[in-house]
Amino acid sequence: MTTPPFVTTLGPSAEIHYYPSYIDSTESAELINLWTQELDWIQSSINMFGKQVLIPRLNAWYGERGYGYSGTYFKPKPWTPELKHLKTRIEKTTGHSFNSVLINWYRDGRDSMGWHSDDEASLGINPQIASLSFGDSRKFVLREKSNKSNKHSLLLEDSSLLVMLGETQTLWQHAVPKTTRSLQSRINLTFRLIE
Repeated sequence: MTTPPFVTTLGPSAEIHYYPSYIDSTESAELINLWTQELDWIQSSINMFGKQVLIPRLNAWYGERGYGYSGTYFKPKPWTPELKHLKTRIEKTTGHSFNSVLINWYRDGRDSMGWHSDDEASLGINPQIASLSFGDSRKFVLREKSNKSNKHSLLLEDSSLLVMLGETQTLWQHAVPKTTRSLQSRINLTFRLIE
């Protein structure tokens, strides 16, 4: 049985739910070993200020629908049994449906994710995003779009689930900043519904 989440209210219509130890740590280690070897990893590029720039992490896209952002398009790979199982489990926990997952592999502290919102038109209005973390803990930060000094941060630990709800993507940005700390691999799955 899943323990109730820690809830952070970001405003009247936006909140995040954090489930520590959502899956067993042994299962987490096994999945990291499997995925680093078997998933179809690429280092994609995005369009920044008119130039194509390699992103500082590896990624993969699985599910039923393709996805595009910043000039990059991901053609979906079929669900693996492990990814399908996790999708079904998270859907039961959250009550939300998902048909695709973006997987990011942060190989060390130099790999990162810049400020952004998951608010592309293909995600619909106020998309709900479920983020499952495996491996080393990383700092996750949020800032309000209309007041960038208004920030929240939390540590996304191994085997944890973070769910961003309501108008979080509409009103807030989030990031995984670089760090000089010596870190091991982290693999993050963000489940989403592509319309």
